[in-house]
This record gives sequence, C-alpha cells and structure tokens, in this order.
Amino acid sequence: MNNASPLKKILITGGTGQVGFELQRSLMLHGQILAPSRQQLDLTSAAAVDAWLETQQPDLIINAAAYTAVDLAETEQQQALRLNAELPEQLARYCQQRKIGLVHYSSDYVYPGSGTEPWQEDSATGPKNHYGQSKLLGDSAVERASIDYLIFRTSWVYSARGNNFMETMLRLGKERASLNVVDDQIGVPTPARLIAQVTERAISHNLASGVYHLAPRGQCSWQEFAHSIFQQAQAEGVPLAITPAKVQGIPSTDYPTPAARPLNSRLSLSKLENALEIELPDWQSQLTLTLKEYMA
Repeated sequence: MNNASPLKKILITGGTGQVGFELQRSLMLHGQILAPSRQQLDLTSAAAVDAWLETQQPDLIINAAAYTAVDLAETEQQQALRLNAELPEQLARYCQQRKIGLVHYSSDYVYPGSGTEPWQEDSATGPKNHYGQSKLLGDSAVERASIDYLIFRTSWVYSARGNNFMETMLRLGKERASLNVVDDQIGVPTPARLIAQVTERAISHNLASGVYHLAPRGQCSWQEFAHSIFQQAQAEGVPLAITPAKVQGIPSTDYPTPAARPLNSRLSLSKLENALEIELPDWQSQLTLTLKEYMA
C-alpha cells in the first residue's frame, strides 16, 4: 500500500467493534483517527456515508465494519448485503475518485470449506451461506476498483472485549459443569489485536495491493479452542464450574444452525509472511495474551 506521504485523516469504519477498537490503538501515531459511532454515521445509509465522506475527506479508509451475524444473515439478507457488499463498493468508489487507499477485512467463509488443505489466496471461492456470499461480493467490488487496496481474509475473530467465542465460553464455563462443542470444523482463532498490529505493519511497509490471509499459525477445532480457553483460564485462577476434560466434542450434524458452516477454514499464511518478512505467532500464545488482557 502506497503510503509515501504522511496521512492526515484515517477513517476507521466499525471503530467500536473488536477489530476497530484495536485499529485505533495501533494506528494512533499514523494520523488523526476518525472512528464515528453508529449515532454519528449510519453505515446502513448510502446517502449518509456519501455526505460524511464529502465533509471529512479522509486520506485512508480502513473498513472494519461488517454484518457478522452469520445465522441471521440467512433471513436478514439485505442488511448483510448493505454492510458486507454495498458499503465496501461505495468506499472503493470514493477511494478511486480521491486516489486514496482502502484496507478491507474479509473472511474464511468465502471459501467452500471442503477438504483438509489450507486455502490459498487464489483458491476457488464458493461460500456455503449468505454471509459468505455477501463478503465475497464486497471483496470483488474492492478488487474491481482501480485503487491501492489491501484485503485481509481472516478467521474466527475474538478479543478481550465484545461478544465472541472466548467470552461466551468463559461465561458458560462459570455456569455449567460440561459443554458440547463442535469438533469437525477446523480453523484458527484470530485475535483482533493481531489483525490491527499486522495492518499497521502493512501500512508502514507499503505492502503491495492484493488479497492476503491474516491469522495466527496452527489449527484447531472449536472444541480444541474451548478446551484451551478453559485450560489456560484455570491456570490463571479463573473460577470455573467446568474442567477442560468436560468439554465434549460433537459433529456439526448434532448442532444444526440456519447457516451452513465450512468444515475447513485453514488458511495459508505464506504470502503475507513472505511479503512482510515476518513469522506470525501461533494461536495458543495469542490466546494467552488475549486471556491476560481479558482478566486485566
């Protein structure tokens, strides 16, 4: 991403979300951060977005806003399309007119979820649900625009704040002595903090335009993730009703959901690691850091 001149204004959409909050912390030295709340900027209104952009005229846009209610997206299709497809297209169009850069976040759900091999950035897409379809439409709109862009596809996002899998497990683990968790969906938990840190490095190092996978190293099932959450929480002295051994694995067929989930969400990280000359950390160490922040 061409960042030759100093940035004056950086717009972060979805600034109050998990990724947006971390982006504000990571990018605060790069320029003035504009992170309007929902009350200040209604992202569901194209007219409101156009008016806000014309008034503020940012020098870089980082789109961390998204419709992430995967199951609700099956029925609230227009709402998902607005935030996941139409908004990125609208932002890309503005960036093209102003000749500025755009950073956009996507999902492992754009892939078919079959097999066991990690997905490459140029793997064939084939979403299994409407959420994934709406994210893919957003990616395609950004790629079509004649702009300097970065698309980071990530998976299983969580953080020390907000509603996410780790927070849900810790809450349930204090209430229940046992839990059944799906064990045939394989991916990698990605903390919002890591997403923001890598984004900052990408901007600082003028990462070339394109699609990149952004996640920690390794892989696990949701059941293994839950087991590790309780294991580490127990070691840190968090009071729990459950023990890690009482997290039982079940197949996805035993836990039906309105939206089909991919069984394979493994992501190849070599393109990003080679481009930035880094080795991404493993998901277990990232869980340790996130848990410590959660407890603090």
